[in-house]
Amino acid sequence: MNAVRADLRSLAGQVAVITGAGRGIGAAIATQLSGLGAATVLCGRTRAALESTAGLITQSGGKAEALACDVTSLQSVETAAKHVEASLGRVDIVVNNAGVGGFGGPLHQLSPDNWEQILNTNLRGVYYMTRAFAPLMIRARSGHIINISSLAGKNALPNGAAYAASKWGLNGLSYSLAEELRTHNIRVAVICPGSTNTDLSPHAGKDPAKMLQPEDVAHAVAMLVTQSPQSFVSEILLRPTQKP
Repeated sequence: MNAVRADLRSLAGQVAVITGAGRGIGAAIATQLSGLGAATVLCGRTRAALESTAGLITQSGGKAEALACDVTSLQSVETAAKHVEASLGRVDIVVNNAGVGGFGGPLHQLSPDNWEQILNTNLRGVYYMTRAFAPLMIRARSGHIINISSLAGKNALPNGAAYAASKWGLNGLSYSLAEELRTHNIRVAVICPGSTNTDLSPHAGKDPAKMLQPEDVAHAVAMLVTQSPQSFVSEILLRPTQKP
């Protein structure tokens, strides 16, 4: 397991729930938070991928549990929250990372089924996770909710309007939720990465070596959950140093 960096405080004793944790950014976030001492709960629809990531974490001395969960199903999310509460007794960090892309062409050619899939996963899923897990944090008067958005939620994205809409919506949800939960000592933040080297979306013509890596997003999450109690970073815009 990676040593805790000197500029990041330990998360020992804390519980972190990460959606979409079987691969890519989610797996990197789970590994990073585990390395800081948190017990991690890896959520996603594909158990095999979750168990693979959890296995790597536990082999490195960390704590990880694979938990099948479909964020588009309120029943599935509520079942996951009840399991976490019963087995671990708390939740300190929720990272809403699960997402799907949609870059197939202009909006007027997008099928209603694809629209529903994108909006249900990227936006409604965060609402379900908040509805299920925020009450645990409110009772403890402490916690972090971190939503992984995209620079597509800030800039125009032709041929990806549904994806952009889901991320613009996620940004607005995050800003409003942050104000609702501040009085409970819960901090809500949104991270908007630019081009990241994952299989979520096509990157034709881009140099993967110049793109953000999943570990870059994971480091941003770690900075948010280890900031001083009196500070509140509500938004991070994360870009590659060089345009890929």
